[in-house]
Amino acid sequence: MTDNQIPRPVTGLWFEDLTPGLVVHHAIRRTITEADNVAFTTMTMNPAPIHLDADYASNTEFGQPLVNSLLTLGLTVGISVHETTMGTTVANLGFQEVDFGAPVFAGDTLRVETEVLDARQSESRPAQGVVTLEHRAYCTSSEVLVCRAVRSALMHRRPPQ
Repeated sequence: MTDNQIPRPVTGLWFEDLTPGLVVHHAIRRTITEADNVAFTTMTMNPAPIHLDADYASNTEFGQPLVNSLLTLGLTVGISVHETTMGTTVANLGFQEVDFGAPVFAGDTLRVETEVLDARQSESRPAQGVVTLEHRAYCTSSEVLVCRAVRSALMHRRPPQ
């Protein structure tokens, strides 16, 4: 290692470990607060009253503010990072599908599981592979699926010993 290289923390799985059919039940859970929702919604410049205005939201079919769906998506993927891609991913390549099965409200706790759908060696990068992951978030109080996201990531192969 040269002086200007800092070792990266690795808690994720290498390409070889991400075999199709593998399901990881993530240890971290996250309760979403009203402050999380307001901060995320305002930081991302989304002024929709369904996320920010309790009076407005009380007159909708939901009866209360909805958690911003992009916050739900971010937490769904973020919760998975420590046990799947931390230090082992090169880049996120994209999302093929994102579905929101049910609304999320402040006070809901999410649990996430990730399934490896596909893994293939990169044709142009022999030290890497492309993995397709499906992340699923459930509200723990009801076990309802609230978010499903299918994404592809470019992953490092296990370094030689």
